[in-house]
Amino acid sequence: MEYPDNQFTHALRKKQKQVGLWISLSSPFAAEVTAPAGYDWALVDMEHTPNDYFTVLGQLQAFAATQTTAIVRPEWNDPVCVKRLLDLGARGLLFPMINTAEEAQAAVAATRYPPHGVRGFSGATRANRFGRIPDYISRVESETTVLLQLESRQAIENAEAIANVDGVHGVFFGPADIAADIGRLGKPLDDEVWNLIRPCAARLIAQGVAVGTLVNDAGFATQLLNDGFTFVACGTDTTLLARAADALLSDVKTNLT
Repeated sequence: MEYPDNQFTHALRKKQKQVGLWISLSSPFAAEVTAPAGYDWALVDMEHTPNDYFTVLGQLQAFAATQTTAIVRPEWNDPVCVKRLLDLGARGLLFPMINTAEEAQAAVAATRYPPHGVRGFSGATRANRFGRIPDYISRVESETTVLLQLESRQAIENAEAIANVDGVHGVFFGPADIAADIGRLGKPLDDEVWNLIRPCAARLIAQGVAVGTLVNDAGFATQLLNDGFTFVACGTDTTLLARAADALLSDVKTNLT
């Protein structure tokens, strides 16, 4: 039994457009509803949801039966959390709130075994099929997707240094927190926010860096992908459910006589 290729990691290296979906409902059953849809990647969020390790495990199991690569966002750049998620079989991680190259180096180190990092070793985990994958140790570091999230003006100023850290596969812009950092709280699509993001993204793209983001707007997501972004999440499961529920009720009430 060989360790499988991570199609998302390889797609980012080739700069192939990857359409994603944000998963926040914290339910393996809900994940199973969205998993067969055919997105290239899905982000299982632990930072802003009630997810725990068992709910994340169930969601990873739901996506494992599909061609969608499930990435997990841990609560923080914490090597203990990272170790546990990788042992659970997460194929990639999105590290929140990375502001400096030093923080980027710490994130990468958390995903790697010594002497290249600080990840603790366990010989029998879900990630290595409980000891059945002999080449797991030699391949996991090159296959695991490492994404770093820029969420502040400071991070944007340090973007090139962050992106150039060895082992980083992509840089992800967080427009909501960037908006908050520059005094535009609650306005992630504000022009002032994207006037910061777009020039920075263009510089990174010119240097061959895969860049991504999340926008709950299909048209804007498409535009960003056409403008050179490599991986964009175009919606969130919670938002999709809320909008559909509101729209259904509105349609019924509008036509009542």
